[in-house]
Amino acid sequence: MLTRVLNMFRVADLRNKIIFTLAMIGLYRLGSFVPAPGVDIEAVQGLRDQANQSGLLGYMQLFSGGALTQFAVFALGIMPYITSSIIMQILGVVIPKIEQWQQQGAVGQRKITQWTRYLTVSIAVVQSTSFAFLFHNGGIVGNDIDLLPKFNAWTVFVVVLTLTCGTALLMWMGELITQRGIGNGMSLLIFTSVVSSLPAQGALVQAENGSGPLIALIAVAVMLLVAIVFVEQGQRRIPVQFAKRVVGRRMYGGQSTYIPLKVNQSGVIPIIFASSVLYLPNLIAVALPNEGWGGSVQSWVDNNLANPAAITYLIFFGLLIVGFAYFYTAISFDPAKQADTIRKQGGFIPGIRPGPQTERYLARILSRITFPGALFIASVALVPSILINLTLDSSGTGHGGGAGGFAFGGISLLIASGVALETMKQIDSQLMMRNYEGFLK
Repeated sequence: MLTRVLNMFRVADLRNKIIFTLAMIGLYRLGSFVPAPGVDIEAVQGLRDQANQSGLLGYMQLFSGGALTQFAVFALGIMPYITSSIIMQILGVVIPKIEQWQQQGAVGQRKITQWTRYLTVSIAVVQSTSFAFLFHNGGIVGNDIDLLPKFNAWTVFVVVLTLTCGTALLMWMGELITQRGIGNGMSLLIFTSVVSSLPAQGALVQAENGSGPLIALIAVAVMLLVAIVFVEQGQRRIPVQFAKRVVGRRMYGGQSTYIPLKVNQSGVIPIIFASSVLYLPNLIAVALPNEGWGGSVQSWVDNNLANPAAITYLIFFGLLIVGFAYFYTAISFDPAKQADTIRKQGGFIPGIRPGPQTERYLARILSRITFPGALFIASVALVPSILINLTLDSSGTGHGGGAGGFAFGGISLLIASGVALETMKQIDSQLMMRNYEGFLK
């Protein structure tokens, strides 16, 4: 195994890509600790402690690698870009112009990428403005914490400009990693954010609960990681055969291939969607008055929708994950379009007629494999949170792990394992191209 690892650095081109990727990740982590102008450094520690007790704040800081609790330059992380990418993908279903771009190949993809960047900057402006006001009046971090004591129009402008530019810089760094490094740049930045919180959270568990619960937690995380890798690699291969064609004096076609349908076709997107929808009532509740009907609404939301141990939370979160799994799978894989593509290329599924029968067959297979995949990612998101809340002292860590705010939670492991597998596949293919033995068997 050590020889295979050393093979990565024996190839000059691959070595340069890995070093460049590591350098970009290092810059990202450095920017996660540089506070924005006008921030009260003494209040940052209180914000960090509050994040360990707040499910909402813990979830939001997951994708920033702790930069949000530092109110750093990269406080927003890469989430505005992910949100805009998902929005553009969904709009491709309802807006004919975007759907036309999706079918134009590289030219259309450049247009979609450009509009995704514009949308990312717009979302970053809105989010940074919201955080500036929320972190000043204590809307989500407690009334006794004020990160912006000198609050005025100029301070808000500087903070918004800094956080928006930080997001734009991260977006550029992610694209640079994709072009000149190894792996998908945006995914690697998220991977770095998730993994970077593991040591601190592990130390927190040990300090509050001892070494025994920490070892048990790591053992559960390892078993969960094995299960995630097993399911992520699982796929249903639908065979496709192509008829032979004679063009001029040459004969084309006649080969067989397959359509790989993953068990978890939607990846981690349903958990992100469900978490965002579930925390929307929390954001609305903090804007309501603290007395009267507003206080009653806040109390109900805190006890039911912001508490990972509450039955209401678990039911709503699980149902949202399953629903969004079907929704995103329907967007990412269209049986009608796939059946039409197979027919135009002269292919057919053995035993199935081209056209409507192929479409119905693909839709039926997709529905059958989506159900266990949706149940799996719902279990990954909920079961670790239930175990953590039952076995660990939540008075200090009370992390809101059902949303993945805890580093050992299901969403963190799902993201980390998925990105690691894809990156290893790219490195493995690079080694195999140069006649080196790869990592994967």
